Amino acid sequence: MLINPERLADIFVQLCETDSPSTQEGPVLTFLKNIFSGLGPTEIYEDGSAAQTGAECGNLIVRFDGGCSQYPPVLFNCHMDTVKPGKGVRVIRDGSRFSSAGDTVLGGDDKSGIAILIEAIRVIQEKNLDHGCVEFVFTTCEETGLLGAKALDHTKLRARIGYALDMDCVDQVIINAPTANKISVEITGKAAHAGLNPEQGINAIQIAAQAIASMKLGRLDHESTANFGIIAGGEATNIVPPLVRLEGEARSHSEEKLMRYTAAIENAFQAAVDGWKDPAGKVDGKPSVKITVTREYPVLQLSPESKVIKRVRKAASAINRTITPVSTGGGSDANILNGYGIETAIIGTGMKKVHTTDEYIDLEDMVRTAELVVGIITAP
Repeated sequence: MLINPERLADIFVQLCETDSPSTQEGPVLTFLKNIFSGLGPTEIYEDGSAAQTGAECGNLIVRFDGGCSQYPPVLFNCHMDTVKPGKGVRVIRDGSRFSSAGDTVLGGDDKSGIAILIEAIRVIQEKNLDHGCVEFVFTTCEETGLLGAKALDHTKLRARIGYALDMDCVDQVIINAPTANKISVEITGKAAHAGLNPEQGINAIQIAAQAIASMKLGRLDHESTANFGIIAGGEATNIVPPLVRLEGEARSHSEEKLMRYTAAIENAFQAAVDGWKDPAGKVDGKPSVKITVTREYPVLQLSPESKVIKRVRKAASAINRTITPVSTGGGSDANILNGYGIETAIIGTGMKKVHTTDEYIDLEDMVRTAELVVGIITAP
């Protein structure tokens, strides 16, 4: 076996026990700078993305040129941040399984990927394996909207193919992921005393409820979803609420469907506002609505015959494994990288029950992915 499992386990535990909630990735970035600086990179630098993301540090980019210029450059991506609760992580090891103490997430999403990349480059250097240009891109604020990737200066990157280590199953590769719109809605009504003169008010929450009730949410079709997850409004129980704000999203693997479903949501809110009636004729004014649609990330669509998929399959075949292409309903840094023209697939590290305090990962899965990464890097 090329991989050193215990060395991989040790670096994984160190990473998990280094706090890095979104926007506070500084300690992990410093840790990685120290590790990679000792491995002789061609270039290592922190970019200026913090000015856009609001994080305490930027993204970290590490490049190893290798000695084989005929090998096409390849990129690997992981994010440094973790979701809450992610401070004060204590890693519990039971045999080959790692979990948290139960009061925080583990942080295997995405520190398992980072640990795997460190082990892979160590093995390649120790065994003096041939490789071309390898770029590691460690981003901030992935969990809060892919902000680090969005602020990345991709023009400095050489690779045109890449892999994001950010999923569970180690025997699959994601080749399709949806594009998404964030939908922000603000409905303005009119305040009035709810007990003395409710007829003079316009209940913004009621209008929002009518709009939500009229639209289809959840699974829209086999490749599209929609959801409203945040609603905030009202001042007191005895005041007719004059304002309500809602945050939602629509996702689809089809650009045409995304536009159509987004328009349907906008129309539902507008119809609810336009359909408001003043039965007592005592209200001075009418309700209004403001809708803002923001593209969150572009679609990820890779052919099973694309260079990036052929390369991972070749690497898997060399170690007697089969990698199955699949689709996902989630977005990741890979969507953003694909939007930059870098064909990026997503491979798994074995992380399970992520974003919960029950999160865990098995060392065997991390070892298997590390073997695959070594194969990808050294594949001509």
